[in-house]
Amino acid sequence: MSKTSKLSRTSKLSKTRPGGESLPPTSSTPSTATTPAPDPASAPDPKRWWALAVIALAQLMVILDGTIVNIALPSAQDALGMSDAGRQWVITSYTLAFGGLLLLGGRIADIVGRKRTFVIGLAGFAAASALGGAATGPGMLFAARALQGAFAAVLAPSALSLLTTTFTEPKERARAFGVYGALAGGGSAVGLIVGGLLTEYLNWRWSLYVNVPIALAALLGAPAFLRDRSGRRGGHLDVPGALLACGGLVALVYGLSEAEPRGWTSPSVLTLLVTGGLLLAAFVWWQSRAANPMLPLHIVKDRVRAGSLATMALATIGMFGVFLFLTYYLQVVLGYPPVRTGLAFVPISAGIAVAAAQIAPRLLPRTGPRILMSSGMVLAAAGMVLLSRLTVQASYVPHVLPALLLLGLGMGLTFMPVYATATAGVPAQDTGVASAALNTVQQMGASLGTVLLNTIATGATSRYIHSHADDPAGGASLDEGMVHGFSVAYWCSAGVLLLAAVVAAVTVRPRTPQPAGSDAPARRAGT
Repeated sequence: MSKTSKLSRTSKLSKTRPGGESLPPTSSTPSTATTPAPDPASAPDPKRWWALAVIALAQLMVILDGTIVNIALPSAQDALGMSDAGRQWVITSYTLAFGGLLLLGGRIADIVGRKRTFVIGLAGFAAASALGGAATGPGMLFAARALQGAFAAVLAPSALSLLTTTFTEPKERARAFGVYGALAGGGSAVGLIVGGLLTEYLNWRWSLYVNVPIALAALLGAPAFLRDRSGRRGGHLDVPGALLACGGLVALVYGLSEAEPRGWTSPSVLTLLVTGGLLLAAFVWWQSRAANPMLPLHIVKDRVRAGSLATMALATIGMFGVFLFLTYYLQVVLGYPPVRTGLAFVPISAGIAVAAAQIAPRLLPRTGPRILMSSGMVLAAAGMVLLSRLTVQASYVPHVLPALLLLGLGMGLTFMPVYATATAGVPAQDTGVASAALNTVQQMGASLGTVLLNTIATGATSRYIHSHADDPAGGASLDEGMVHGFSVAYWCSAGVLLLAAVVAAVTVRPRTPQPAGSDAPARRAGT
């Protein structure tokens, strides 16, 4: 073969690579020029479905712990001698640490490496759970719950970002996020079931000990099945940003948690809320000027991502009051024991799992995320309206069950596309912090929703009982007042969920297909 023909063939080989991307002509010896080999880092991981199992175990553990202690709390209070005013800290210490440290945990994952922080988070969470289960007093339990929240703040964004970078093919990505969304949405209800079973048949301490074997199973699988790039070299933590964000979120959540017992006009509550707002405003200002921002503002400036985050926040605000109110309704008004109360939440868990893992992944390629999110929120709002019609004489199957099924299907249709859309098109070096932002709005929405809706329900109950005090028939019973307060809160939840449907419909637009973890931001279709 002549030298000219060799050069011609070399030129053809160097023009394109698979996918149509142009390549510059090679400067190497013509006779040795070949088609570039695929990038091993971008090849599908043959162990990716085992990796999903490991990530799912960790996610389930974190979500379970948000509610598993709820039903066990009365037993723990009696055993440790907690006061009525102090018992709330079993819940609040976890949510404060979790929500306040999530953004920092996401940035640590990007700098140190997601697999490494995933393992650290798992091990720390298991140790904190064992400490809480062995608690000999309220202070020890509160501290263990705070440690659980801190390690969950490291674990959760690492898990989501590992999922984002492991599954890049659109159909597989939809399936993986369907499983993740089912766990994220249904795990809270499963926590109530497991908490009831463990409390009634074993001991309240097992609601914490149960995390240890789950964490150990995930720790055994993590080294074998998880694959990740090394952390960012030369990366630095944004310490001022971390202090501003954590301080603002802690002040805000603490203020909201104190609003119910102290009142919204209490000087201490107002001071906390104002301080939290000012610190968060200062955090946003600092992120626009920091050399290594903890939350790069381009992540939340994207319209589709911002709409997905807002939809998640509103969905969790409207949803999480359901678990609190229905737990009291079933146990106090209808007289259900703990196990039966936990099992009563199975339909909502099943609905979320089926919708997120089976229905939504099949519909997403055809409908896009906007239609799924909006229709899911409308279905969930319809479920809330049905719950608002409950009375003290209601029965489970004809009155409660249909509402739970609608809520489960609606939330499942929403969670799956939210998780997939909010993390799509993020540069690879920022996937950890983007995942943390999503977990943060979910956690903050849950905390805000529980506090706001509980305050609304309590106030409505007090007004109802007071207004019927002079009734010749003997006035309203406490159960009637409680159910009335729940009804008012359910109507408010329905309004919040409908607002989420509007936000999703207005802000979420289709994107052009983009591999997860790509360094180039995804673009909207048509641009």
